[in-house]
Amino acid sequence: MHCYDCAQEGRNENTGIGACTRCGLFTCADHSRIVHATVQRPIGVIPMTSVRPARRLVCGSCRTAEAA
Repeated sequence: MHCYDCAQEGRNENTGIGACTRCGLFTCADHSRIVHATVQRPIGVIPMTSVRPARRLVCGSCRTAEAA
């Protein structure tokens, strides 16, 4: 799979490293961002927050939209 953003720029040589967890498009290392996500697990009736954050891959467009 090739990076969607690179294809829009006319560069088809970059291979995608993963799919954006928000929009699902493939993205390369140049156009992707790794963000931390809080993980909560239900323990009884109270959700317990994990001490270690999970990683989530998003494309640059979705990261910009999330940060706005």
